Amino acid sequence: MIRRIRLALVIGILVPMTAVLLPIQIAAIRAGHPLRRRLPHVWHRVATRMLGLRVNVIGRPAIHESAGVLIASNHVSWLDIVALGAAAPVSYVAKHEVGGWPGVSILAKLQETLFIERERRGKVGEQAGQIRERLARGDAIVLFAEGTTSDGNFLLPFKSALFGAVGVGPGSEVAHESVRVQPVAIVYTHLHGVPMGRFDRPVAAWPGDVELGPHVAGVLEAGAIDVVVCFGEPIVVGDMANRKALAAACEHAVREMASGVLRGREPLLTDDEKR
Repeated sequence: MIRRIRLALVIGILVPMTAVLLPIQIAAIRAGHPLRRRLPHVWHRVATRMLGLRVNVIGRPAIHESAGVLIASNHVSWLDIVALGAAAPVSYVAKHEVGGWPGVSILAKLQETLFIERERRGKVGEQAGQIRERLARGDAIVLFAEGTTSDGNFLLPFKSALFGAVGVGPGSEVAHESVRVQPVAIVYTHLHGVPMGRFDRPVAAWPGDVELGPHVAGVLEAGAIDVVVCFGEPIVVGDMANRKALAAACEHAVREMASGVLRGREPLLTDDEKR
């Protein structure tokens, strides 16, 4: 019954809203207008309501109109896209295959997602260059640094290849002197107001061996999921010896924030309360 209600809300509200905003977003992207960042942010905030996802924000996104920021985040679920998109006006780095997913690819392109081929090491420099260009434009680009989704209980090692986009280490090409790197932790904490244990977290977590359709249906049926999006202190790129050191620093910061949230060391402020 709950799933049917939420599905009706998605079809009755989110789909028409998408149809109305689509031509406006396309025009904004072509014109380079600030609306290209704001409209997806609004869309995600509405989507969280439809999905029954309550976003709790800790800290502040280091986003300014004139300065780019690379957001280095852990990755638990497709819900991360909605949660982080509702918390801040961001674009994403996604694997190349997402560009071919029906429906999803359209939404991703409307949010100016960068599609990369992680397995093709020969293209790392080119792909880092694409991120570098977007950062120079002042965009906030989310890099899911684990390279894949986890089960939500453990953090996977951060991959360092694309951290080179910010220009770090001796002889590297500097993207933009004002570009910052901000670690972000995404943690799913409650289901129907009850703290999640490691066996409950798969309700939200979406590891790679689970099909997307059934998982979306499960989220619609469950609803009332709480997620914390924790923005850490931006890291000074110039203090890092190389991209591997930068990736390790971000991984450490995300691990500490996620651990703190799970142990209740941080106050949980809702997105609306924070604003």
